[in-house]
Amino acid sequence: MKAIARDAARARREEEINRKRLLKAQAAQLKAEARQKRQAEIAARRQMAQSERERKQLEKEAKQQYIAGRIEEIEEQNEANSSYILELSRILEHTLDIDDTIEFDALRVQDEFPPFTPPQELVMEIPCPNKQDFMKRVKPMGFLENALRMKGRYQREIQAAEAEYNNAVEAYDALMCEKKSKLEQLKAEYESNHEAFLRKVQQREQEVCELETAYKSGEPSAIKTYTTMVLERSEYPEGFAKSFRLAYTPESKEMVIEYELPLINVIPIIEEYKYNKSKDNIVEKVRKPNEIKALYRDILAAITIRTIHEVLEADQGNHIQVVVFNGFLTTADPATGREARPCLISVRTTKESFNELNLSRIDKLVCLRNLGAQVSSSPDEQLPVKPIVEFDMVDKRFIEQGDVLSGVDSRQNLMDLTYGEFENLTSNLFSKMGLESKLTRASRDGGVDAVAFDTRPVLGGKIVIQAKRYKNTVGVSAVRDLYGTMMNEGASKGIIVTTSGYGPDAYEFAKDKPLELIDGGGLLYLLDQVGIKAKIIMPQE
Repeated sequence: MKAIARDAARARREEEINRKRLLKAQAAQLKAEARQKRQAEIAARRQMAQSERERKQLEKEAKQQYIAGRIEEIEEQNEANSSYILELSRILEHTLDIDDTIEFDALRVQDEFPPFTPPQELVMEIPCPNKQDFMKRVKPMGFLENALRMKGRYQREIQAAEAEYNNAVEAYDALMCEKKSKLEQLKAEYESNHEAFLRKVQQREQEVCELETAYKSGEPSAIKTYTTMVLERSEYPEGFAKSFRLAYTPESKEMVIEYELPLINVIPIIEEYKYNKSKDNIVEKVRKPNEIKALYRDILAAITIRTIHEVLEADQGNHIQVVVFNGFLTTADPATGREARPCLISVRTTKESFNELNLSRIDKLVCLRNLGAQVSSSPDEQLPVKPIVEFDMVDKRFIEQGDVLSGVDSRQNLMDLTYGEFENLTSNLFSKMGLESKLTRASRDGGVDAVAFDTRPVLGGKIVIQAKRYKNTVGVSAVRDLYGTMMNEGASKGIIVTTSGYGPDAYEFAKDKPLELIDGGGLLYLLDQVGIKAKIIMPQE
């Protein structure tokens, strides 16, 4: 279904691009024809001119028409440029009047197979040759021929007519046999195509039913497939790649989107074209750098908000409560020349908070700051920010019971650890990550399982850590408690590490505070980065 959606979206984009190219080509052809016509008229008038005055007048008119054509050409370029800039400035507004929900019935084959319509020449009735028509051509015997019984000529003509009739009958039979054969061949091809169409309809029906059933039951792969279809269907201006990855956490209903952002060169550097009559050339007015930077920031913010809006609006199964958007560039590091993927924007929001926004009236950048987004201060210079959630931390999901072979997989199951052992593991993890961490005494921790110190000047400070070996979702109350403890301890940051996940309220509370919530998938990812192989298998009820 992802391939079907991707092919359908790609076909729609290619059709639109081809349509625009065709319109441009037609306009260019009409312009060329008009120009040729004008030149022909000028040439004709020159030939008819009898005096120097007429010749000069014709040259003057030709020059005026030439200048008018160049001015018209410049106006068309400016109009196309302005239209494209308007498209770029309305990326968010473009989607607000569109219902992004995908109805599953729309994924089924809507076309009907056409009825069998053979060529007219194969079904048209052709009369069989009539012997009497051939015999009428024979000249009857005259009086003298009858009297002298001279029947030779008459008999020869009769024999010739009969032979011609027999040949006509043979040709008719051959023709009818050929038509019948062609008609049967066409019918066979039609039936074969009809059967292939019915198989396609049946296969598509089965695929759609399976996707719909899986989506409604909340299967993560179906939710990702459906969301992929939503984003693939989204229409952007020409030149936007629309490349992305999705990761979904069913425990917290969190969808993480890693989105490929456009480079700044998507904005035309030329603001306006002008025609210089005296030099017969085109003068380009370059767009101001500050204007390009401001428009680029607006485009990145619009893509971020638009993507979140489309995903949440299309969430007909109410499977998504939290959305994380990480916007990346694929570019080259100017210092090394190697491929680089700086993150320019990262935001996490809950459905409840996002749905309260009036997207038709917001200031995009102010809105993102209010959502607690990390936004590059200089996206034009590709200055990165730290993603709120690393994509790979979400994509390394829990290992289900069926994925583990008894006696083969030797990794430690974190759910088998005691609470004390899990706290010790968490403290060791942050120590291996470069922090100075220490466990606290259980009776005096005040809600703190470990304290770590980041020794870097300016950026460092005290960090309080809570470790929760849970099988259920961590609620907002635990996050509030950690924040209160952090304030009491005078710490610069608080971290909760759990084997499960977090609810939307927890993310909402933490969004604008120095708190970091690490779920089970993120914990496995961080342990793997420091060389500790582990797994999380929740105990059976």
